[in-house]
Amino acid sequence: MTDTPTPAGPAPTTIRVLLADDENLIRTAVATLLGLEDDLDVVAQAATGDEALAVALRTSPDVAVLDLQMPGLDGIEVAERLAAQLPGCRCIIVTSHGRPGYLKRALAVGVRGFLPKTASALVVADVIRSVHAGGRYVDPELAAEAIASGDSPLTAREADVLALAADGSPVDEIAVRVSLSVGTVRNYLSTAVMKLGVSNRHEAAATARRHGWI
Repeated sequence: MTDTPTPAGPAPTTIRVLLADDENLIRTAVATLLGLEDDLDVVAQAATGDEALAVALRTSPDVAVLDLQMPGLDGIEVAERLAAQLPGCRCIIVTSHGRPGYLKRALAVGVRGFLPKTASALVVADVIRSVHAGGRYVDPELAAEAIASGDSPLTAREADVLALAADGSPVDEIAVRVSLSVGTVRNYLSTAVMKLGVSNRHEAAATARRHGWI
């Protein structure tokens, strides 16, 4: 008597992932580690925000893991555009700058995950799975900082240039580091000074740091 074959169960879902980070070594290392997971498939990589948006629209990933600070569009700006143009793609922001203002802005545009670059590849993989399943993940320490701080009036770019100015970098060096023109950097600094109601960029930086915005 021949045994009746047992029906095969449904094939496991493979989650299609986009990785965007301007640090090539970090991006490729994370891609390699995630590629070891049976249910994750890194279908595309990008080194800039504009490239991330373009490749996402071309490949339609299930989850986009986006570096916060990239040349061109930042990670939150990419996430905001994907929410409008590719709503089926869920976004995770990864950052080495855990500023509470960024977290609040990210959540406001629909980002489903927010974690530091110090997170292990296993944690990133688990967050990808959770977000893909409809969940949300925010690093507990970043969440606690966000709750303790007020809302930042600064945009992500204003916070970036103000943080660099606070470290004593001249305007032309800031422009190079954030891939913007000198004139644009000056405009961002002037706007930050005006929003914070202070006299100069040094006072603006001190105020922003005191509130945890940079």
